[in-house]
Amino acid sequence: MPAPTSRVRRDLQGLRAIAVVAVVATHLMGWPRGGFVGVDVFFVLSGFLVTGILLSDLDREGTVRLGAFFARRVKRLLPAALVVLALVVGAAFLVFSPVRAENTLTDALSAGSLVSNWHFGLEGRDYFAATDVSPLQHFWSLSVEEQFSVFWPLLVLLAVAALPAAARRARGGRVAVGLLAGAVVVASGIVAVVQTTADPSLAYFSTLTRAGELATGAVIAAAAPALARIPAAARGLLAWAGVAVIFAAFFVIDPAGPFPAPAAALPVIGAALVIGGGIGGDPRHRHLFVLTNPLAVILGDLSYSLYLWHLPVIVFAGVLLAPGPAATAITILSMIVLTVATYLGVEQPFHRSPWATPRAAEPTSAPAAREAPEARPAPRRPSALASRPAGYVPGQRYYPGSRPAVAPVAPAPAAVVTPPPLATPEEERIPAPTASLPIDAAPAWAAWRARFAPRVAMAGATLAIGSGATALAVMLAYGAPTLPGLPVAAPAAVDVAAQAGDALSALQAELAAATTATSWPDLHPSLDEVQRASSSANRAHDCFTPGVALDAGRCTWGSADAPRHLYLVGDSSAMAYAPAFAKLADDSGGAWRVTTVGMYGCRFTDVLVESRDPSVMAGCAQRKADVAAMIGASPADLLVVSNAFTLGRSVDGRDLSAGDLASAIASEVTGWAPAGHTVYLAPPPHGVDLGRCVSPLTGPSACLAGVDDVWTQMEAATEAHAATTGDAAISSLPFSCWQGICPAFAGDTPVRYDDTHLTPAFAERLTPILRGELAARGLY
Repeated sequence: MPAPTSRVRRDLQGLRAIAVVAVVATHLMGWPRGGFVGVDVFFVLSGFLVTGILLSDLDREGTVRLGAFFARRVKRLLPAALVVLALVVGAAFLVFSPVRAENTLTDALSAGSLVSNWHFGLEGRDYFAATDVSPLQHFWSLSVEEQFSVFWPLLVLLAVAALPAAARRARGGRVAVGLLAGAVVVASGIVAVVQTTADPSLAYFSTLTRAGELATGAVIAAAAPALARIPAAARGLLAWAGVAVIFAAFFVIDPAGPFPAPAAALPVIGAALVIGGGIGGDPRHRHLFVLTNPLAVILGDLSYSLYLWHLPVIVFAGVLLAPGPAATAITILSMIVLTVATYLGVEQPFHRSPWATPRAAEPTSAPAAREAPEARPAPRRPSALASRPAGYVPGQRYYPGSRPAVAPVAPAPAAVVTPPPLATPEEERIPAPTASLPIDAAPAWAAWRARFAPRVAMAGATLAIGSGATALAVMLAYGAPTLPGLPVAAPAAVDVAAQAGDALSALQAELAAATTATSWPDLHPSLDEVQRASSSANRAHDCFTPGVALDAGRCTWGSADAPRHLYLVGDSSAMAYAPAFAKLADDSGGAWRVTTVGMYGCRFTDVLVESRDPSVMAGCAQRKADVAAMIGASPADLLVVSNAFTLGRSVDGRDLSAGDLASAIASEVTGWAPAGHTVYLAPPPHGVDLGRCVSPLTGPSACLAGVDDVWTQMEAATEAHAATTGDAAISSLPFSCWQGICPAFAGDTPVRYDDTHLTPAFAERLTPILRGELAARGLY
């Protein structure tokens, strides 16, 4: 008999490969910028494969075997995912600060419960934010797929419930499932369009907005017989067109734009063309070499384990390794080692285990019923092997008197032993209706152990050798590690405190010392406390919160009879300075009252700047109008404005440069204060995200940051514009950084509670410095 031909579609393996490589590259290097849409490709593929399995059940049995379906998914997906979750949580408590480690544990519990997408979406997590990235954030897509896999089989059963059993096995079942899938595509698309506008963060993670992508794959599965009748040449062109569309999506979709609607349609259409174009014909699809070459197929095999590990490795490497080419290479090496070890030692052994494998009952009729007549081989001449003893296996040595340890088990056809998908069902193909043979449990487990024991050993060797290679690479790139707290050579700090006794000089001395510190001092409040409290510890918090009505009385400090009135307005940068100005009013002896108002995320510009927070987009324009009215009712003697020093985009899609933003701020606040009495106060330069840099394994040097180019551009543009109008600009560099290096603390006070915002304790330390800056300009 000729050897059975594999029905594994190599093009689908290649599709997984390009999708996972795009996702990994985007998370690791930020290129291609739209590579994150590889997840959308996986969604379509998963919907196709899941529905194909369900339709195969309907064809054979007229129903869906829910128990067997869910058991296969548990074997396929759960073991590797649980291993990654457990190891990531353990590593988090070793590497991260306590606050971030606790957050990681929460993320792991939501991922293990298959609801991490709702966990991230409902808390307003920005998937595209460069800071506060959870090492388990990528589990959101697995949660979406598993929620679909739980409910979709039930919907399929409902869709075919009214059909006769014969109709379910024929065209009727496919038509019903196809119509159901089409309805889901339409409904989900409508939800995506509405929710992307109303709440982009929730729309990104929502199962309701993503179900249509999985249902698109279901439509293709239901239409497979019709698609197979398309001429081969046309199908080949469709597949190539799909590849082109997917690659285009990687480069043209902008994370700053609205997503998932309508941009997600591009990768979904591309994936649908590839999957539909590959139905029928030779499953090897040699003409589609970009997807079916050996390297792509291998990457497709490893795609699930690679997806599980890539983001944790990137996030932990960001904490432990200084950025640069060496860190990127070491990160990639670590990914490869963990991926291969997990694939060989966990994913495949559990996926192929005999546990929960359906077994046919022994027949009670004639022995001839054990297999279909057409499955019997034609009579053949006795071969030379007929003289071999019982238990002989070709290719094995046989010694007289020996017996095989276990009964021989016929190897599965090549179509059954298939590589795993990424977060997709166990089978890479739609199973053919074949006769089910009885399985003896003991020989099946013995054969499984014999098959996978060498692979588990190879996984251990891969982990051991790979760990050694990674450690060697770290030492070659960075030298031997220095434990926090041990003395290291450091440049001599300039004793600026001796030059003057004022508050600024004393603070600069502390900043200078912090840039060379080798261990964390005893901080008050602690870094854990400021990260937990975030902006809630700021007494002006509600004066900048969207959805909270402005109240001048609640947001004003100092004596109500004070002769002079200072307003601090702006976004969260202004809120971070609020404790300093509130203390200024308290310490003024009744000379000043200070009102601090604005909205975090809402820049005080005469153009509306895009924000991913729907509450900001809904309330920003009105908040600026309310502040202007408040100042009109109680005029300002001095106006201080502080907004984020980052570039942005207007709601009509126009990119705003540093000069554009400086001009837009001045245009918005013109007339709010007497001429020459407006002060533009720069926010501090961006620091390193505390959640990323604070670790028991690193010292304060991991949290040192330089001054970024955008901040410098914004500072120069603001100072230039203030000079033309006769207003003032105050730089934050003298009191937040030392010689271009910005530490995370000064003395015993944390500077920031995240990567940008000042802690209330540090802001209050700035009161005498800001008062001196205003006095030097004749404004206090």
